[in-house]
Amino acid sequence: MQRGIQGRERVLRVGGEQYRVFTPRPLPPDPPLSLDARLQDLLEQANRALGRLDGLATLLPDRALFLYFYVRKEAVLSSQIEGTQSSMSELLLFESDELPGIPLDDVLEVSRYVAALDAGLVRLRKGFPLSLRLIREIHAVLLAGGRGSDQTPGEFRRSQNWIGGSRPGNALFVPPAPADVVPCLGALERFLHDEGGRTPTLIKAALAHVQFETVHPFLDGNGRLGRLLITFLLCAEGALSEPLLYLSLYLKSNRTRYYELLQEVRMNGDWEAWLDFFLTGVLATAEQATSTARRILAMFERDRQRVERVGRGAGTALRVFDILRRGPVSAAARIASRTGLSRPAVGAALVRLQDLGIVREVTGRRWGRVFAYGEYLDVLSEGTEPLPA
Repeated sequence: MQRGIQGRERVLRVGGEQYRVFTPRPLPPDPPLSLDARLQDLLEQANRALGRLDGLATLLPDRALFLYFYVRKEAVLSSQIEGTQSSMSELLLFESDELPGIPLDDVLEVSRYVAALDAGLVRLRKGFPLSLRLIREIHAVLLAGGRGSDQTPGEFRRSQNWIGGSRPGNALFVPPAPADVVPCLGALERFLHDEGGRTPTLIKAALAHVQFETVHPFLDGNGRLGRLLITFLLCAEGALSEPLLYLSLYLKSNRTRYYELLQEVRMNGDWEAWLDFFLTGVLATAEQATSTARRILAMFERDRQRVERVGRGAGTALRVFDILRRGPVSAAARIASRTGLSRPAVGAALVRLQDLGIVREVTGRRWGRVFAYGEYLDVLSEGTEPLPA
């Protein structure tokens, strides 16, 4: 539905330069959303797919292991959308303190995303509401180190920002003026809390994401935080018991269409086209996450049985295998420390696992070698290839 412009444009002049800022109307859309048969069917399918994914989480033998996987993959993908070139393997190596010389700024930015997600979920599980205060807290964690740490972490902006271009006058889009940021966010918070009436969770997440990206309330980190907001909302409202759904791969793969639809909503009010895109992404992502979880479970069981059949030394090899199952990249010395096994015993076990094709060495060095659970790392890395420059 074409509703016309979904906000107010006004011309500002600063330092002799003239530009237009856009201040969005409060949610929900007016006139109300029109959910035709396709959108209703998509909403139902997406909710069912979320339910299957959440049900699978309750059956997992080690939830922490799967959260480790999903959180890190999302961190890499979301940060890539913002321009980092860090890979999954680089993040895992960074977290393991195993390899110096990897691009520190990029991988540190990704690691801050992991920390921000963890911090937000801890707060929500303790009963803290999804609120402006929590959003500021999460932002402070997100920008605590690396690029952006000088961009007032945890504070709503007090100066003008813009998207695209070198200045507001030639930008693709200019969000609200600084004085309008807090009023816009106050209205968004009231919408999140259903003060104007209950909105179904997935629709609320779709609308809130657009509104947050339109307000662009921080000097840096808006895109990453806007994607985190989707996950936090799903968990806060009980749609997911664990943060197992992330849309960054879908948005990365369809980023041109994504940006087009955000602008289409702002300028023409076509919320339904955005909802179609968003729900399609939720459905595809939830189904893919469920399929991937099942693949990993089957892979672990298959490889465990292969290790059990090696005969002499199988017990030691299984202990080493379990360490790599919990974190697919590790140095031999770290494995020895975590298992209590001697280094020669760990070395012999790694040779057995290499002979089986389960483990590969990733440094090419003779000393201080690092090993990866090859197929598991490959699954983790699917879709996380850096974007072309």
